[in-house]
Formats: sequence, C-alpha cells, structure tokens
Amino acid sequence: MSGEAGGRGPRTPADLPETTTHCPYCALQCSTELSGGPGRVGVRPSPDFPVNRGGLCQKGWTAPALLGTPGRLLTPLVRGADGVLAPASWDDALDLVAGRLRRTRERYGADAVAVFGGGGLTNEKAYTLGKFARVALGTSRIDYNGRFCMSSAAAATLAAFGLDRGLPFPVTDLDDSDVVLLAGANPAETMPPLMRHLERADLVVVDPRRTRTAERAALHLQPVPGSDLALALGLLHLAVTEGLVDKEYVDARTTGFEAAWESCAAWWPERVEAVTGVPVADMRRAVRMLAGARRAHVLTGRGAEQHSKGSDTVAAFIGLALALGLPGRAGSGFGTLTGQGNGQGGREMGQKADQLPGYRSLTDPADRAHVASVWGVDPDALPGPGPSAYELLDSLGTPEGPRALLVFGSNPAVSAPRAAHVTERLSALDLLVVADFVPSETAALADVVLPVAQWAEEEGTLTGLEGRVLRRRAHLSPPPGVRTDLELLHALAVRLGQPPERFPVRPREVFDELRRASAGAPADYSGISYARLDAGEALHWPCPAVPGGDHPGTPRAFLDRFAHPDGRARFAAVEHRPPAREPDAGFPLYGTTGRVLAQYQSGAQTRRVPELAEAAPEAFVEVHPDTARRLGLADGALAEVESVHGSTRARVRVTRTAREDTVFVPFHYPGAARANLFTGDALDPRSRMPEFKVSAVRVTPVGERS
Repeated sequence: MSGEAGGRGPRTPADLPETTTHCPYCALQCSTELSGGPGRVGVRPSPDFPVNRGGLCQKGWTAPALLGTPGRLLTPLVRGADGVLAPASWDDALDLVAGRLRRTRERYGADAVAVFGGGGLTNEKAYTLGKFARVALGTSRIDYNGRFCMSSAAAATLAAFGLDRGLPFPVTDLDDSDVVLLAGANPAETMPPLMRHLERADLVVVDPRRTRTAERAALHLQPVPGSDLALALGLLHLAVTEGLVDKEYVDARTTGFEAAWESCAAWWPERVEAVTGVPVADMRRAVRMLAGARRAHVLTGRGAEQHSKGSDTVAAFIGLALALGLPGRAGSGFGTLTGQGNGQGGREMGQKADQLPGYRSLTDPADRAHVASVWGVDPDALPGPGPSAYELLDSLGTPEGPRALLVFGSNPAVSAPRAAHVTERLSALDLLVVADFVPSETAALADVVLPVAQWAEEEGTLTGLEGRVLRRRAHLSPPPGVRTDLELLHALAVRLGQPPERFPVRPREVFDELRRASAGAPADYSGISYARLDAGEALHWPCPAVPGGDHPGTPRAFLDRFAHPDGRARFAAVEHRPPAREPDAGFPLYGTTGRVLAQYQSGAQTRRVPELAEAAPEAFVEVHPDTARRLGLADGALAEVESVHGSTRARVRVTRTAREDTVFVPFHYPGAARANLFTGDALDPRSRMPEFKVSAVRVTPVGERS
C-alpha cells in the first residue's frame, strides 16, 4: 500500500454497526460503544469493561462532538509569501516538507531536524514516529509531551522496581483496598470513573488545595506547595519511630533501607510540620491508617511529580510504601496515575529521547542491535539520546539547535513551561510542520499544517494506566482529503529515500513489527496480537511470546519478585530541597497549575465541544477570601498572575478551598490566559520534568499594577 489516501469517503449509516472502542482522553481509556453515522454519532459506556463499569465523565459523553467540530482541518495548509496559511494539495505539501527537510539536513546535519510527539498517539504511531526520526531523518532530536506528564514517576519506579508501569496491578485491585493515600492526585476531576474503585477505601489525600477528591477524603493533608518531599520523608520517619515498619518484608524483598532511614532520620515530625504546615497529629494518623489496613495502596499523581525534585518525591513515597510492605503484595501496592490517553504506551514505544521500543535503551549495544535488526538498518547508524522535551523546545531556532520541527499530537505553545519563550522559539524555526485534526495554537504558528484522522476514524492499540493493551477501532472513515499519521509518515519517508515497505501504513502490520522490536525487552508485547485483543483477552504487559501456547500477560507485576536482577526493590536515600524559586517580597504567593473536570490538557480539543466550553469557558485564578481582600481582588474581576518568567490574565474565583498563600490556575486556555506563561524552566535533574506545580507569583487587579 502506497499510503496515498485519495478516494475514501465516510461510510453510510447502513454500513455502521455498533463499534466498541475507547475514549480519546485520559489513561483510564474507558470502553465505549459508538453508533450512528457521520454527523450523528452516539456514545454509551460499555457496561462490562472493568475500568469504567458503565460510567463515563462529561468529556467521554461529549467525545463524538469532536468528529464534526467546526473548523476541523480537512486539507493541507501551506503558508505563502504573504504569511497566510492557504489550502494546498497533499503532493505539493509533502513535496515541500520533504524538500526542505532534505536541504536542512544536507546543510546543517541530521540533528538540525527535530520531532515532537504526544502521549495520546497510539502505540503504532508512537513506534513509527520514533523509527521515522531515527531512520528516515537520522536525528537524535526527538521527545514528546509525556516528558511533562510521567517522567518523574517513570524515573523513580524504574529505579525502585526495575520496571516502569504506572499501576503494576489492575485498577480493580483498588476496589478492596481499605486505605488509599493519593499524593498530588485529584481523580474526582481528572478521571472521575476511577472514583468508583475508591468508594470502599478511606482516602488520605495530599494536596495543597481542597479539591473534589480531598472533600471525599477521610484525611486531607494540605502541605505548602513544593514541600511534598519533606512530608514523605516525615511519614517514613514516623513509620520507623512508631514501630510500624514491616521488617520481615523489608529484609526479604528490599535493599537500601538503612540508607533511606539515614536520609529521613533528621525529618522528625515537628520539623516536617514547620516546613509543610501539616500538623504532626495528621501525619501520625496517616501512617497509622496505612499500617493498620489489611490492604492499602499509595498512589502518586502530577501534583507530587511536576517539580524540580519530582523523582525524589516519588522515590520517598515509594520508600514509605516499601517500609509498610505494600508493593508486590496481593491486594496492596504502590502505583502512579498516568495522565494522557496513551501516556504508558507512548513512552514505551520509542518517541522518548533516550528509549527504543519495548523500553529498550538507546545506549545499550544489545538493545540497539536488536531494534536495528528489526528495522533492517546498521546499529551504528542509529543516533544516540537527544535532549529532553523542554531542552529541545528551548533550543529551537538557535545556532546550535534544530532549524526544522515536526509536531504530532501535541500543542506545546500552550502546554510547555515558559510558554511565551517556547512560542518565540517555535516562531524562530526555518520550518514548522504540525500534524493535527484541529487548528491548535501550535498549528497557527506552522509553515505547513497536515490534517490527520482522529480517534473514531483509526485503528490501533493503546496501553492504559494499568499496563493493559487495548484496541482502538474505527467507527467512521476519515473525511475525504484527511490521512492517518501512518500514511503521512510513510509518504514523507518515501520522499526522503526510504524503501516503502520499511514504513507500513496498516496498523496491524505496524503492531506485528512492534511485537518483534519489543521481544525480550522490559515492555514485552511479543505475545500480544490483534487476534487475541479482538477476542476480548485482557492482556497486560509484559506478555512475551512463548512456545506451545499463549502467555496470559502480567496483570500483577511484582508478586514473586521485582524486576531487578536480585529480585529486590530499592529504597532511595533522598534529601528535601526547596523549589527553584520561593515566594519573596516581590512575588509573595505560590502559584500552581492543574486541570478542571470539563477540560483536558491544552484544551485544543475540549474547548471546541460546546457543552464543555459552557461548563468551563475561561481561565480563572483561585484565591482565598482573605488573600483577595488583602490584594483588592474582586470575585469575577480580571487579575494578572505574574512571575519572573511572565504573566497570565485570568478571572478571580474567590474560594475557601484555597490556601491563603497559594493561587491556582488551570492550564487549558490559550492566549493571555495560558497558565504556563508564569511557569518556569527549572528541571528535575533525573527526569528533566519541568517545575509546573510551584512558582513564586504576585496577583494584581488588571489595570492596577505597580
């Protein structure tokens, strides 16, 4: 198949039986049933899928509205000499892109071309994107927006357990948990169907804000922003000093406990209270609740992870869980709540700067040789690791950085930290190419925009937050003139001199190749097939191909041993440190960012759904009444939220759920309302995660700034 997509049109309603697929949004990947034809697709939740059990959130119920959203991209656009994006044919657009990529590489080298991917791409697309970058372009400059989502959790869990799987157990294990500690997670708003699995448990919620999840908690620990690590060390300190450590488990299944204890020995409860603001009595109660439960879980989310010390914070919460004997024990455990729809599979399949498919390493000669043999190339021809997402974006258009960038499934003009600076860097490129199905804020900056199919129009697989591989099925054909990402990458690769068979366009063929590339790797998909998934098997990786039968998959990863060679989990010795910039006289408040129920990620999709836009139409800054009174901020009036990096304009929302020293702004909105205009560029030294969750800011009424 050539990948040229002409001649296809939407199927008629008579051709459309009900289609079982999955929601296009978060990593729960709720199962849905689609029915009806173009312009009137209906959705209902699948009643028997164990993750959502017949439930959907507001975003899932309204997802079909995306299929007919006004302004959807239906033809390639090329920016002319007049600076205006104008329609072009596919051949003209692709020839232009391939020609300019070729000339850029010839003049400046392979690393002058970069690729930026997304955590919502299917496994097949993420795999092909990484292969395209390293084989067709020969560049090391590839990373993706999952760096802004799961990288700190991945670094910490890989070090602790030898394997990075968000939940190393099925979501349904939470049903019978007695106590669940949620550190920096607000699933009541970010993934509401998950709350069905937490109804029985007593919740301990760690969050500076009194969120909807915190309102349902048995205990809410409300630390100063940026102090989560000190709190985690204090909880481990209490577990030790109060005799709550499971010594038999620690001796049999872990290593490094003594060093971890030394790192937290100085974090006695009163010191932790002074740093975090969390009362000693509440800390003691939290540890006793976890230790006294027959089944308990510790889960972290972005609130604990999106810091310049996020990896260490997750490691400290892992240490608490290990001390209490939770990970790898039936009915208990530690996990991290993956955010994006394919946040798990997206980082396993090779679009991350330092990884090859299957979670193989770009620096390991055996891993390089295995993947190169599947791809039919010389291992020495594969580039090494490139810079992380923010570092890549920061270097765009500079003398040392890439001069051309291809963006798939991401909107960094809104979602990246220091958004104004990143927008400047995007604008400085010689060539910016964006593949999307809506005209995002990043697409508006592009030299070439390429329209691609969306969720209900494509086949593929995704991997949910519990490591379960899921089938995405097409209910409609893409509109005429719209191509799939696989067809697009095939067409570009061929124009760049690659043999056509090296870049297949059928998702099933790509998945079969992906299976071979991941065989024997930590994220082994080789025993998974479309046939098994279509037959309804629940397959969690690792699922290796085995002679004489089908491997059942690994729903619970660590029951017998952890993934390190000695089978033991590792405690980590970590030290608390303050955020990159703390409040001072000029910027006296903490600014933090996050999500709201009706919007998703950069909002490029959900802001186009009328029901969601009506529910959450604009950005707001959440302020405590006493803080608002002191600063002269009126509820409903516009205010400026400013840091040393930039300022955001949002409408004041006065609420007692906020801390007096903290303001909150959701990051879904464009233009002057971008929350990431005030976030900074401090990065976690291990994960390279930006510090989204804490900035030093001041808030002033619009028009009254001094």
